[in-house]
Amino acid sequence: MDTSAVFVTTCLIAAFGSIMMGLFANLPVALAPAMGLNAFFAFVVVQAMGLPWQVGMGAIFWGAIGLLLLTIFRVRYWMIANIPVSLRVGITSGIGLFIGMMGLKNAGVIVANPETLVSIGNLTSHSVLLGILGFFIIAILASRNIHAAVLVSIVVTTLLGWMLGDVHYNGIVSAPPSVMTVVGHVDLAGSFNLGLAGVIFSFMLVNLFDSSGTLIGVTDKAGLADEKGKFPRMKQALYVDSISSVTGSFIGTSSVTAYIESSSGVSVGGRTGLTAVVVGLLFLLVIFLSPLAGMVPGYAAAGALIYVGVLMTSSLARVNWQDLTESVPAFITAVMMPFSFSITEGIALGFISYCVMKIG
Repeated sequence: MDTSAVFVTTCLIAAFGSIMMGLFANLPVALAPAMGLNAFFAFVVVQAMGLPWQVGMGAIFWGAIGLLLLTIFRVRYWMIANIPVSLRVGITSGIGLFIGMMGLKNAGVIVANPETLVSIGNLTSHSVLLGILGFFIIAILASRNIHAAVLVSIVVTTLLGWMLGDVHYNGIVSAPPSVMTVVGHVDLAGSFNLGLAGVIFSFMLVNLFDSSGTLIGVTDKAGLADEKGKFPRMKQALYVDSISSVTGSFIGTSSVTAYIESSSGVSVGGRTGLTAVVVGLLFLLVIFLSPLAGMVPGYAAAGALIYVGVLMTSSLARVNWQDLTESVPAFITAVMMPFSFSITEGIALGFISYCVMKIG
């Protein structure tokens, strides 16, 4: 696939989904192609299985159709509306731990270790120190109720990175490349066969739990969900999510899902669809400002991820730790998301543990 064209179509579908979420569901939740499913598509479906990418796009389409049918028949609505409080809190906190771990990893504070799984990174590295500095800039400014804390941190750490030679100026504006090499090249007939049922089901199932879990976590943290976990305009949000995935497959992107990074907008006061609309418009702008966006180093955004992790993990205070039938599922849901590096697996293990504790 033409990577430049995929970059543009990714921005386009993210803009479409986010703006639709803001206009029709009025929720501060941004949508974009799921990174986990991007990897599954590239390294498993295309590389390992040897399928043409056009057939892989067809599998994404049929998985999205399945998700849309679950939405039409209210299966997704029923699932979200009936999730127990302990699991809902576990999902919110688990996403927070997951985001925090990604932030620590991107900053280089933690690194992979074959003996201990993870270990502390090189704390003398200027990139690690700048990542840590970025986090504390946000935390200190936020503690003083400065809403632009995240933006200030990213700008400051990027400028410091430029002074240290990590950031290179490559211009600000560039013309977007053609997208016709990927748009419309979806093989619906070739992908509609029993041999790909497992792949199609995987795309549908992962998107189902990823998106539903993120919607629960973000709306819960924003204070939009009621005591039963229902958030306003839930049905509209689920329809936007499903339709965006179907649309994305036609323009060359993987399944579209609600993004856990939406918590960043919530952390600075985002509570309505205006947040999502602004995100969508910025995605359109980035198509022309890709050189500028590419200047921001990974550690500059790492501090924001760690900070959001702190905010979302605080939901664990709502767990009734004296009742093991509630605290055990919440704990397993929360910790297994970062430890398995999968929101979907964390949710699945949480549901299983909840059933075991309630039945046992």
